[in-house]
Amino acid sequence: MSQTRLPHEKGFHVSWDQIHRDARALAWRLDGQGPGEGGAWKAVVAITRGGMAPAMIVARELDIRMVDTVSVKSYQHQTQSEPEVIKQPDMEMVGDGSGVLVIDDLVDTGRTLEAVRELMPKAHIATVYAKPMGRPMVDTFITEVSQDTWIFFPWDMALQYVEPFRGAD
Repeated sequence: MSQTRLPHEKGFHVSWDQIHRDARALAWRLDGQGPGEGGAWKAVVAITRGGMAPAMIVARELDIRMVDTVSVKSYQHQTQSEPEVIKQPDMEMVGDGSGVLVIDDLVDTGRTLEAVRELMPKAHIATVYAKPMGRPMVDTFITEVSQDTWIFFPWDMALQYVEPFRGAD
């Protein structure tokens, strides 16, 4: 008997350990790739809220002390809407984005990153996870998942009982 599954039921569950390992892998990939002396980056801008944990890890690993945020609202629970920048980074510091790493947890359709790219057209955008539709908006990423996969991040989850896939028996 075939069950119809909702799109978010094709889930990829990410633990705190996994996001930490993947964000460190992102930092390794970005190390020495900046335009500054020795490939240094001048700042990290985290896309809130999902990009904050990976950005913290990348900034620590690459010893980047200048960290800011950009807030783009593009989801209402699990429904994507038109992206709206609700908080900009210090534009005097980031300028056109040259030497700036913009970090997010995931690129889905790329619409959020389009809004960020308008603010900082020369920034290097990096995500931990990428879906095919959004990949063209990202300069660097670690893991690609299918477009119909919903990623469950540890900051969105709580431990609880889950029924077996084939039923409650």
